[in-house]
Amino acid sequence: MNILRIRELVRKEFLQLFRDRRNRVLLIVAPLIQVLVFGYVVNYDISLIRMAVLDESRTQESRMLQRAFTGGGLFEITHFAADARGLENLLLQGRVDLAVKIPNDLTARLRGGQSAQVLILADGTMSNMASVRIAYVSRVIDSFNRRMLDELYPVTMSPGRIDARIRTWYNPNTESRFFFVPGIAAFVIMLISLLLTSIAVIREKESGTLEQLLVTPVKPYELILGKTIPYILISLVQLTFIIIVAVYWFSIPVAGSMALLFGTACLFLLSTLGIGLFISTVSATQQQAMMATFFVMLPFFLLSGFVFPIANMPLAVQWLTCLNPLRHFLVIVRGVFLKGVGIEALWPQMASLTVLGILVFAAAIARFKKRLD
Repeated sequence: MNILRIRELVRKEFLQLFRDRRNRVLLIVAPLIQVLVFGYVVNYDISLIRMAVLDESRTQESRMLQRAFTGGGLFEITHFAADARGLENLLLQGRVDLAVKIPNDLTARLRGGQSAQVLILADGTMSNMASVRIAYVSRVIDSFNRRMLDELYPVTMSPGRIDARIRTWYNPNTESRFFFVPGIAAFVIMLISLLLTSIAVIREKESGTLEQLLVTPVKPYELILGKTIPYILISLVQLTFIIIVAVYWFSIPVAGSMALLFGTACLFLLSTLGIGLFISTVSATQQQAMMATFFVMLPFFLLSGFVFPIANMPLAVQWLTCLNPLRHFLVIVRGVFLKGVGIEALWPQMASLTVLGILVFAAAIARFKKRLD
């Protein structure tokens, strides 16, 4: 192995990469935009629930029920409907998240010791958000029922009860950005390493410089190292940039070891660079390489647990996700960022990344050498 030849290949790759202005934008602006989008826009936190109310009772109890909803600041009654059709239209047009119909016999049934049926209509187009809103509605109605019970039957009773002391670890305020921003670090370095590696080799083929390199004393493995080392360095620099933004912009603490995070990132890059090299061997043009990269990225993204829990997937798909390096690295990134865990907890993911990386990279190199020959 000639270190000087590898160094010059790496230098040539950097010069060729940064000579194109589009690559500068891709390397600098794209990661920043993705971090900001996932930090601010992609948000499952519910801060306001818009309500429409049809009050057919118009009594003190119906007004108490409305105040029970709006008293906590989470619910806001934005519309009062005149009839059931108007209530449905508001929900249909997406102007409200919940519609509440209070029957005209509410007070009579409550005062008579009977159950009063209040119709709650929830917009279920986003099922996860609807589930959270319905849970909040249930809490408000339970609280209202206890107040009415105390008013109707003012008997002092002191039964034993469970006093739950709930603590949320690792993300005390249950903010979505604590979940998404560390994950975007893994996604960005995967995207960049895949895309740039596959395009870099194809660019050499299209320009005819690959054949020129082959007639030089450069060995095939030196050429492969010269092509992959720059993107390893670029990916690690981008990881550093995302960590800085996460810590100092979004105030997300890094509870674990940075050395462990960067070490496992190198294991992760073995797989992504190997896939990029493999794509370069099956593509004839840069456009084909880009299309193949995004074709690979979509299932990797969906089957990684980045957004959708793997436990909710069919069992066969859960086994399939074990072949996805992004899945294992996401567990490591979130574990290091939020939980501060070490090798003793993350060794299964590290072992999986090592095995996948060696297999994928070795297969890609073997195919790449065959194409060179």
